Amino acid sequence: MAERPPHNAPVLVIGLGRFGSATAEQLVKQGREVLAIERDPELVQKAAGKLTHVVQADATNIDALKQLGAQDFSAAVVGVGTSIESSVLIAVNLVDLGIEHLWVKAITPAHGKILTRIGANHVIYPEADAGQRAAHLVGGRMLDFIEFDDDFAIVKMYPPKETQGFTLRESNVRSKYGVTIVGVKSPGEDFTYAQADTKVSSRDMLIVSGHVDLLERFAGRP
Repeated sequence: MAERPPHNAPVLVIGLGRFGSATAEQLVKQGREVLAIERDPELVQKAAGKLTHVVQADATNIDALKQLGAQDFSAAVVGVGTSIESSVLIAVNLVDLGIEHLWVKAITPAHGKILTRIGANHVIYPEADAGQRAAHLVGGRMLDFIEFDDDFAIVKMYPPKETQGFTLRESNVRSKYGVTIVGVKSPGEDFTYAQADTKVSSRDMLIVSGHVDLLERFAGRP
């Protein structure tokens, strides 16, 4: 398994649709050097004001990628979402060029399976992931939801009434619901890691970890 790239390593981003452009812009905000490649001249022009290095080129052509120095990157993101064929061809080219860390947007599960088999080590399903996340937030109490492997998640949520006005020791959430309150954020104050004597108010936000089903049960409390 390849080591993770340095946190400040330059990143190659191919495809400047909504996903690709959002990824590239966020990387730039984080201080990363980004080379963005897009075939559509209109998208290139649109991105030129936001990204420093934007090139119009066809990334399905491996020679074009070589001329741009793609082989010198250790990490790349492929955000092409209009053509499965183009996405696969680009991913194959990047694998052949020896890029170790490859994040590729998948449109369908079958597309994702193909990408994995050809060597894309990070397959992303942005629409499916966003839909799944939104379903957890629709209930109203959860403000954010991040799911990991094995149905484990961390959520940001408003406190149920039975925790308001009590310390964590008094509300005994872990024993009752099997979830752990990791931290508490009070309005206008810094985040604090939860202690047994941490008192929760109705205006606080909680950071809670645990199994997805148990978190849903806890967040469903009045």
